Amino acid sequence: MENHFDVCVIGAGLAGSEAAWQLAERGHKVLLWEMRPTNTTPAHQTGLAAEMVCSNSLKSDDPISATGILKAEMETLGSMILASARQTRVPAGRSLAVDRHLFAKTITDLLQSHSNIEWQTTMATEPPKNIPAIIASGPLTAEPLADWISSTFNQKSLFFYDAIAPIVERESIDLSIAFPASRYDKGEPDFLNCPLDKCQYEHLVTSILEAPKAPLRDFETNFFEACLPIEEMAERGMETLRFGPMKPVGLTDPRTGRWPYAAVQLRQDTIAGDLFNMVGFQTRITWTAQAEIFRQIPGLEFAVFSRFGSIHRNTYISAPRLLCATLATKARGDIFFAGQLSGVEGYLESAASGLATAIAMDRYLRKLPPMEFPRQTMIGSLLHYLVSSNPDNFSPINAMIGILPDLPEDTIDIKAIKKAGGPKSLKEAKRTALHGIAIRAMKQFALNCNKSASI
Repeated sequence: MENHFDVCVIGAGLAGSEAAWQLAERGHKVLLWEMRPTNTTPAHQTGLAAEMVCSNSLKSDDPISATGILKAEMETLGSMILASARQTRVPAGRSLAVDRHLFAKTITDLLQSHSNIEWQTTMATEPPKNIPAIIASGPLTAEPLADWISSTFNQKSLFFYDAIAPIVERESIDLSIAFPASRYDKGEPDFLNCPLDKCQYEHLVTSILEAPKAPLRDFETNFFEACLPIEEMAERGMETLRFGPMKPVGLTDPRTGRWPYAAVQLRQDTIAGDLFNMVGFQTRITWTAQAEIFRQIPGLEFAVFSRFGSIHRNTYISAPRLLCATLATKARGDIFFAGQLSGVEGYLESAASGLATAIAMDRYLRKLPPMEFPRQTMIGSLLHYLVSSNPDNFSPINAMIGILPDLPEDTIDIKAIKKAGGPKSLKEAKRTALHGIAIRAMKQFALNCNKSASI
């Protein structure tokens, strides 16, 4: 049956959905395998494509931030995931957040109605033997496929633990205490902020530290640094949380006219505005203890939780040992990896890797030579990190300014900028220059791809 298709995409997460769509739009017949809802994972709740389980945020929309640059590159390449996110966005200040159910439903409908895509609900134990494949089965890859990857490529899967934050029903939030604001009034006042004084903050941290935790079964502890559970951050010191997710800077409490000592931010989770996510409160505290402890937070005394925080294991391959810069495997040119399984971390980065892999697979199917993404682009730098890192201490990566190449000399007049506005202006000038270089390089890359594909 697979002979009727040009390519198989395994997994309809953000990476697999983007890859399948891009390949179908380029005229390829795509077989899309997704095991949910017949077989599910510890984190997913539906059988929809691109289900976001940990957060509903695709990070900052600031055009000169790392994720702003990445989004601009993805839009240059016609990202379906990003277009769907814009269509289903919810208020989140300067970040791009979505109504996660509507977002997933929109993408599912696009995929299942596409004439070049056949969606099959099946658990993959290995890729089809007679057509090329993109493995985008995600960080919760089922054991049979994980075993096939390990045995085929002589690789032991690496792993880290990831945690999910609780979600609160809006009607249960006390809005006489929780106030709408974004830090320093950047963007609209899209977050609800629960203010804490020093005594309330220290009591909350102590309760978090003393709370019973769900066990980490079978594996040693290895958390991804950018998504630490709240209790892991608390163990680093009493003040850690108020300099992290609970930092109160720029949040003026209208009841006092001052910044609180600390603040818990709640981010809208649905377009209807009926659910709010506790920002940065991913946790492995037991559910009973979560209800008791988080109701200590001012404004959440009567909180109704539509979902408690939880923890699950994420897996990823050793990309430097296994992959080429196109995300094709070194041992098998017809097998590609994409998404968090490949070693990128984050929903946006996963979608970007699916887009990049689709472009590479399209060239493979057309028997065109591979084209690596320019290093000046965020996508190119992410892929470069995956394949060029030291394999002995490889760990997942987010989009960040630091992975881009340094600016060429004399790109900006550093002395003039320092004189005019100091370090802050210099930082913005550098990032503006990096954004411009990245987008120009990406436009040229897209043009070159189109030219070679049309020959």
